[in-house]
Amino acid sequence: MKRALFLCSQNRLRSPTAEQVFSSWPGVETDSAGLGADATVPLSAEQIEWANIIFVMEKAHRSKLSGKFKRHLNGKRVICLDIPDEYAYMQPELIKLLEAKAGRFLRPT
Repeated sequence: MKRALFLCSQNRLRSPTAEQVFSSWPGVETDSAGLGADATVPLSAEQIEWANIIFVMEKAHRSKLSGKFKRHLNGKRVICLDIPDEYAYMQPELIKLLEAKAGRFLRPT
């Protein structure tokens, strides 16, 4: 089972979209959170412990993740999707980008 955690700044648009899109994929469990102080769901150490693959939307998110949670990331795979904050929740173009960029890591092997 792949346990995918999706992170963005506010946990309002990109990461909740990714969580929703991949939640129906076979063999994938999903969760999402935000790295900003005012995120809808702020990232917790427990979420990092749960995940076996972590996706961040931007390089800045990877830096913030490492800065705040470095000791929890040991052995965790963190992948930057390079998806800018310019999409609405469940916007078709965002879904297409997520499937193209994250999908290859979540397909059954």
